[in-house]
Amino acid sequence: MVSVTDVKQILRLAMEAEIKVFLDGGWGVDALIGYETRTHNDIDIFVEKNDYHKFIQIIKDNGFYEIKMEYTTTSHTVWEDENKRIIDLHCFEYTDDDKILYEGNCFPLETFTGRGKVEDIEVSCIEPYSQVMFHLGYEFDENDMHDVKLLCETFHIEIPDAYR
Repeated sequence: MVSVTDVKQILRLAMEAEIKVFLDGGWGVDALIGYETRTHNDIDIFVEKNDYHKFIQIIKDNGFYEIKMEYTTTSHTVWEDENKRIIDLHCFEYTDDDKILYEGNCFPLETFTGRGKVEDIEVSCIEPYSQVMFHLGYEFDENDMHDVKLLCETFHIEIPDAYR
């Protein structure tokens, strides 16, 4: 489990190193909402390619080690520490035509315009509509259902058919 205290510690590591991160997934949703709405197995973080290896070194220096999952790639790695805290780390880059490139897919810059809070820390996040769209195209669970419905209700987004 990754608690709010854990999230704040990880965010502070990035802030102290002047690395901009963007929250995604469950903690990204909760940051947009402004408070913790459920327990979380991990924290999903996007880091720009220029800072990716620096961020990895920082989390390694703080006891995290890489674990291989069936979905990991060179730009999507998973890190765990002895307390079973998991960081799901995504590496992206900005393109010359002002887009975000992640795993061969381009997204508009607006994708990273979400703003949220984890207690007293203001954070950048995947914006609400993109969060909802990123919850499509795979077999979802009750946490996904919770997150999508909460985002749709809070930000007046139509609930996708798959989640009705």
